Amino acid sequence: MDHPIEFFSEDLDFSLENPEQISDWIADIIEQHEHELISLTYIFCSDDYLHQINVEYLDHDTLTDIITFDNADIEGTIEGDIFISIDRVRDNAMTHGTSFNDELHRVLIHGVLHLLGFKDKTPEQEVAMRKLEDSSLSLRKF
Repeated sequence: MDHPIEFFSEDLDFSLENPEQISDWIADIIEQHEHELISLTYIFCSDDYLHQINVEYLDHDTLTDIITFDNADIEGTIEGDIFISIDRVRDNAMTHGTSFNDELHRVLIHGVLHLLGFKDKTPEQEVAMRKLEDSSLSLRKF
């Protein structure tokens, strides 16, 4: 199935395994939350690249694994850009004792969950977000 989901690499050589299946999975999650997918762009990059975006756009001088920009003008639609640091994903996978792909998929869906309106600022929200991530990961068919 064709989806308006695109994957790009910015300042590193990275390509996603199973991009079609991942797109189907992401679209299914969005549909389950009763939102319409307009367009979604993932940009894979280095720590340095994402750090620069964090400083420039969010005024945060820290490393992060993901930054999500919500571009939707209409409620109930998904339109956004999600920047993911492959360096952070690799480090976090090692830190949490999980595979790179599992950690990458968690981050991919984490950004979508933000676009769906879920937050993770408080400890309670973090727990709820982790449950939603786990639930989403359990729906992968690849």
